[in-house]
Amino acid sequence: MGLKVKVLDHPYIQAILTVLRNKDTKQIEFRKSLVRMGRAFGLEMIKDFETEEVYVETPLGVKAKGLKIKGVDKVVIVTVLRAAWPMVEGLIKIFPQARQGIVSARRVEEKGMSPNGRFDVEISYARIPNISSDDIVILVDPMVATGSTMETILRKVVEKGRAKKYAIVSVITTPHAIERLSEVCDELGIDAVMYTASIDPKLNDKGYIVPGLGDAGDRAFGG
Repeated sequence: MGLKVKVLDHPYIQAILTVLRNKDTKQIEFRKSLVRMGRAFGLEMIKDFETEEVYVETPLGVKAKGLKIKGVDKVVIVTVLRAAWPMVEGLIKIFPQARQGIVSARRVEEKGMSPNGRFDVEISYARIPNISSDDIVILVDPMVATGSTMETILRKVVEKGRAKKYAIVSVITTPHAIERLSEVCDELGIDAVMYTASIDPKLNDKGYIVPGLGDAGDRAFGG
């Protein structure tokens, strides 16, 4: 049990990340880039799905060998509002049959970050579908900094049932968050894969990722 991390180094993903990091990228382009990132992540994640060989008949009456991706009809995507919304828009292009959950969560930053790098997390709304043992759950939050929010949501999702697989999708994360979420997965007795475009080296004293890309929600939605 535990957390496996996959850094998606595809040139297209890394080029989008560069646009997102740029302080001169305007709101609309930033949001569109998150949508593109979500779609690109989905295509990379599909590589880890099971497949089976199938045969279909073409309009010429000839059998052709093909491929079926198993489990795409068992996907549950959990959106962490508000920053994850554009990424989920992109992911849905790849997983159009996905059931969706929504969680509105925020770090209680006015209390500050604890000495061990944690924040209290306040959830004001949560609507998560019931989870079955053959589901593949994808939790989406563009910035996983301390892991505080993701830990809280992961625990809430597990309360809805044990899935076949868990995936965490983030544009950027940190070694601190990875270590913390690994411990949480061990505690919960689950396996999860984190897909990210970058593991940035540190957090500042306010718990923001450095170099990071700023506040993804504010930049995508205009403050």
